[in-house]
Amino acid sequence: MAGPLTEGATGMVAPVSSTNSVELDTLLRDLAHETGSLMGLLLSHPVADIDTPTPALGWTVRDQVRHLTFSDDAARLAITDRAGFEDLRNRALSDPVEFLERANLPGRAMTGEELFAEFLQARMRMASAIRSATPGARVPWFGPTMSMTSFVTARLMETWAHGQDIADAFGERAVATHRLKHIADLGVRTLANSFRAHRRPVPMTPVRVELAGPDAAVWQWGPPGGANRVTGSALDFCLAVTQRRHLADTHLDIEGAVATEWMRIAQAFAGPPGPGRRAGQF
Repeated sequence: MAGPLTEGATGMVAPVSSTNSVELDTLLRDLAHETGSLMGLLLSHPVADIDTPTPALGWTVRDQVRHLTFSDDAARLAITDRAGFEDLRNRALSDPVEFLERANLPGRAMTGEELFAEFLQARMRMASAIRSATPGARVPWFGPTMSMTSFVTARLMETWAHGQDIADAFGERAVATHRLKHIADLGVRTLANSFRAHRRPVPMTPVRVELAGPDAAVWQWGPPGGANRVTGSALDFCLAVTQRRHLADTHLDIEGAVATEWMRIAQAFAGPPGPGRRAGQF
């Protein structure tokens, strides 16, 4: 039930441009590739392994897949039935932990084949709703409303993050791809909301982020110079901002008080602060 908190709920609709259309097409293509990567991981293991515990306390691989299915159905609802989604959101926010637990229950009665088929069907329904949406429309979520490109980025981020939980459960190593740039960008853009989620003042000091992506790519955000910097691999940064690794288990180089505080609480997802991972867990 994740999503970026980067845009205010103004209700304004910005004019769509050809650039936005191309960006959305790119995001949908990368989401499809991330989906394929996740399914490849799942199908490379015996179906019985879906009951393997993951690093998310109390959640098995089965629960991770079911959660993605539920979130995709909620995303489709947010695009196609605003009133229906508002009702869903109100029920979720009344008790998020219990709500998510109830959402996982149907998956526990399914076979592996049924579980995977349900996930893929929900994903295709969501993608169809995204492509059919009014150009420039903003989408409600469990935080402020988002542009469609931010919304799809959130779905890609959540797919990757829960896929990482599954990979960890199976003892598989994370592999860096160019798709991490979307997640890293989201992680940078949610700096202010990481502070808000923890009820801390949002700093005005900029943070420079320099990450090494695959194929010797260098991804940069923020003004050069300054006392606050985060540098390292894009994979480590994405693992940190999605709270799939404790900072102590990354090789990120963090300089400056603001950058240090941010990375300790960073979360690229909506909602209350997550428990993260223990140091030395991986």
